[in-house]
Amino acid sequence: MTTTSVGALLRTWRERRGISQLELAGRADSSSRHISFVETGRSRPSEEMVLRLADRLDVPMRERNALLLAAGYAPRYAHTPMDAPELEVLRDGLERLLTGYEPYPALVVDGTYTVVAANRGVAMLLDGLPEHLLAPPLNAMRLTLHPRGLAPRIHNLAEWRGHLLEQMERQIALARSEPLRALYEEVSAYPPPPAPDPPRAPVEPAAAVPCIALPLRIEHEGHLLSFVSSISTFNTPMDVTVAELAVETLLPADPATAKYLHARA
Repeated sequence: MTTTSVGALLRTWRERRGISQLELAGRADSSSRHISFVETGRSRPSEEMVLRLADRLDVPMRERNALLLAAGYAPRYAHTPMDAPELEVLRDGLERLLTGYEPYPALVVDGTYTVVAANRGVAMLLDGLPEHLLAPPLNAMRLTLHPRGLAPRIHNLAEWRGHLLEQMERQIALARSEPLRALYEEVSAYPPPPAPDPPRAPVEPAAAVPCIALPLRIEHEGHLLSFVSSISTFNTPMDVTVAELAVETLLPADPATAKYLHARA
């Protein structure tokens, strides 16, 4: 049965977050009686209350629009296409950010890991992959975990694969995204690739440097490179498209990787 009422949707989000009606009421400056009435359909929440509850439940922006529609209100947040003129300044800013990060790899993905933009550092890592994986739209998870993608080049694939799948599981738990769930089912079903051949000219081992985060250890033209990943999102976005963007930067985890990238540049 499809859930359509705002009360049922709010109850679903509350149960997903694992909090009681009393706790939600305290967070939203309301009463558990009113929350109960909203969830059972005995009371229609105001537009302000819908948005307040959505905020306290950390509901993704796309789903906040769905809550408003279910309550009989107009969507509050625009969903502007990435190529729209209104986002020209954003696109230009992202391009400048990615270019400024070179020679280190950096890319921008949307809520389903479709690559919106990437710099030359990423292009270097993707060099030599089959055309069918490089055909647009590029998908970062598919490129990384596909047995004909980057997976055979990743020396700590079991750890990195586990990290990426756990990251997707957390996102699926936070948002009702069928495309994201379908992507997860696809990439988690990829067969494990054979172990990569030893690097032909290995760089200085990353183990010589203190480990600050799980590194991505990937081979490139016989050199073993080591990166740590950082992901940034926009603060207080007011557009669904912008809210779902994430900037991932790969920082060299050892001096030899940084030296190699600068030499390539």
